[in-house]
Amino acid sequence: MSEATLDYVVVEGPIGVGKSLLAEQIAERLGATPLLERSQENPFLERFYRNPRDGAFPTQLFFLMQRAEMLGHMRQSDLFEPRHVTDFLFAKDRLFAELNLDANEFNLYDRVWQTLAPSVPAPDLVIYLQASVEFLQAKLKRYAKGPERTLEPEYLERLTSAYVDFFHHYNDSPVLIVNAEGFAPLDNAEHFEMLVTEMQRARTGRHFFNPGMNGI
Repeated sequence: MSEATLDYVVVEGPIGVGKSLLAEQIAERLGATPLLERSQENPFLERFYRNPRDGAFPTQLFFLMQRAEMLGHMRQSDLFEPRHVTDFLFAKDRLFAELNLDANEFNLYDRVWQTLAPSVPAPDLVIYLQASVEFLQAKLKRYAKGPERTLEPEYLERLTSAYVDFFHHYNDSPVLIVNAEGFAPLDNAEHFEMLVTEMQRARTGRHFFNPGMNGI
């Protein structure tokens, strides 16, 4: 797959793994428009962090509608901005819903998701940044400015396990699985160039990229 065919790339991974910064870097390289999740606009997110049971449903529904609107904009702007890189995968939205909602809430959420999903295109490539709970905790403590800094290890464990399971079954697009530990694309130009090369090779199925195994 050449860079010319990468019109819609998604960078995914659990909170704190660095997907937004990488999405911006890839967008600049491809001459694409970055569409980044605007979590600061979610008025229910702080409530969720204070009391997950009370805030999960409105938080999840807000993110679902926000993501659908952003991807709708992507379709409308195809003529003038044909390439896009996002830091969220619409299909993955259900992962958080299943993790945080009770059965009745999820059934209602899923009815909305099923209505919106058919209009969302599948990406040309999904880059899945994979990392351990310990790595995520260290990154959150160092860089996060909000309540994400204090996420419980148990929640991060459930989240990382849910991501592994999700991408084990996901087959709507090619997936490039990247070991995020020891991967420093912002600071190491060689790491980023290696990633771009791997992106071009990821035509179908799953591919694995571990920069630490390449002697760098």
